[in-house]
Amino acid sequence: MTETPMECAIEGASCLIFRDAPSWEGRRTASIGRFRCDSAMAGRDLLARAAADLATEGFEALIGPMDGDTWHSYRLVTESDGSPPFLMEPVSGAFDAEAFTTAGFAPLSGYVSTRTTLDAAIAPEAVSIAGVSVKPWDGSDAAGLVRQLYAMSAAAFRNNAFFKPLAEDGFLKLYEPVMPLVDPRFVLFARNEAGALIGFLFGMPDRLEGAAPRTIILKTYASAQRGVGHLLADHFHRSAREAGFTQAIHALMHVDNVSLERSARHAGTVFRRYALLGRLLDA
Repeated sequence: MTETPMECAIEGASCLIFRDAPSWEGRRTASIGRFRCDSAMAGRDLLARAAADLATEGFEALIGPMDGDTWHSYRLVTESDGSPPFLMEPVSGAFDAEAFTTAGFAPLSGYVSTRTTLDAAIAPEAVSIAGVSVKPWDGSDAAGLVRQLYAMSAAAFRNNAFFKPLAEDGFLKLYEPVMPLVDPRFVLFARNEAGALIGFLFGMPDRLEGAAPRTIILKTYASAQRGVGHLLADHFHRSAREAGFTQAIHALMHVDNVSLERSARHAGTVFRRYALLGRLLDA
């Protein structure tokens, strides 16, 4: 049973404390989510109070920003080119980074988002794998689509740091508000000759650009066979260019993940950096 997060607030700053956060290297860990502050000093003081209170409860570590787990919003923006946020991107306040740093937090994991033009992303020769086909979602049975995404996401990401299982109904609720924004052409499935699902890619237009967005977002993808991720990305970029998009964002990739290397193969350049931060708590 997921615990209800508790609000922690002082003048000029507030957050939610999630006491059932994923463990940091086996330690009893809580997370700071929904963080906001009007100044770095107020944010630092709030985080110091939360750390002291949690230490008295027997917690050994505190991580953040994270709304309870990595399925929900997490990560702090640490570097940016100043461009506006894109759809489903975590957003940080002007004083958040300084508040966390001065409260004793240090980076645990780093992430980046890259941007590329679709002309630069697409190689002259289309990628193909014998016996593997790629098809977009047909737009029907949205709940069934999300269940497929859930099953493959849970399998693909279970060995990631700070992974915490999420029940299927929780995943459905998470994606329910997103589905009206999804364009079926950019939700792709890769299957082998037997019809088994061996990869998926979830992308969407950046609706924050307005009614006629020019940027497409590659939100996430996973595969169970070597080369299928590259195949899906190639298909995604080509479909987006054919649909009239001009730019692509490869969103929120771990700096040690192969997806960042693959983004570079599609001429992706970093425009935003993020971190998940943590600090140990005094006994």
